[in-house]
Amino acid sequence: MREKRTWLVVTFHTTAAAIGMEKLCAARGLAGRLIPVPRALTADCGMAWRAEPDRRAALESLAAGEGLEVEGFYELIL
Repeated sequence: MREKRTWLVVTFHTTAAAIGMEKLCAARGLAGRLIPVPRALTADCGMAWRAEPDRRAALESLAAGEGLEVEGFYELIL
């Protein structure tokens, strides 16, 4: 069984925004991946971006600078 740890989970209103985050992060070398929205959260689309918690400021800045509609930023143990 995989050891649980704290992750930053970013939720979105649309699938297009989630995929947009994936493309932007890949282009800028920011590690992370798309995951299904965890059961502890709800989101308008079923996808979320998971990254290291210390990437929060960079991801908030990226989303704001690119006009991506983010529903929320959460730190969860997954």
